[in-house]
Amino acid sequence: MGRIKQFDHIGITVADLDEMTAFFVGLGLEVEWRTFLEGEFVDTVIGIPDARTEMVMLRSPDGGTGLELSRFVRPTHEPGSPAAMATELGIRSVCFVVDDLEAAVDRLAADGYGLVGGIGRYESARMAYVRGPEGIIVSLTDRIEETA
Repeated sequence: MGRIKQFDHIGITVADLDEMTAFFVGLGLEVEWRTFLEGEFVDTVIGIPDARTEMVMLRSPDGGTGLELSRFVRPTHEPGSPAAMATELGIRSVCFVVDDLEAAVDRLAADGYGLVGGIGRYESARMAYVRGPEGIIVSLTDRIEETA
């Protein structure tokens, strides 16, 4: 019946592929491959004739779900709002589990990427939204070890 077997990847269209790749590699993702795609396959799948895109596939060290970044060479990209808030329709955020939330937030702040709000706690997890390159919201979370 054509049911989902696994979650493979999330795709994000970006303007600056190098900056976005460096941002996510800095968070700990690894580049699986980078290539240009054009031709009948791409035109058919995305429904845009004569498209050309440069793509990077990133994965976490555990080999989980991929993050596909695409920069369109043809046609030119349409800008989104770099100040989009979580209430806007579309992909709200990409979430990663980190081993030390404060250290990750501090490192990103040193690179010029600030918190959208603050660090919140819900049950045994803490989470923060960071606004990355091109306005993307990256959610970072860590698990709190409960002590008896």
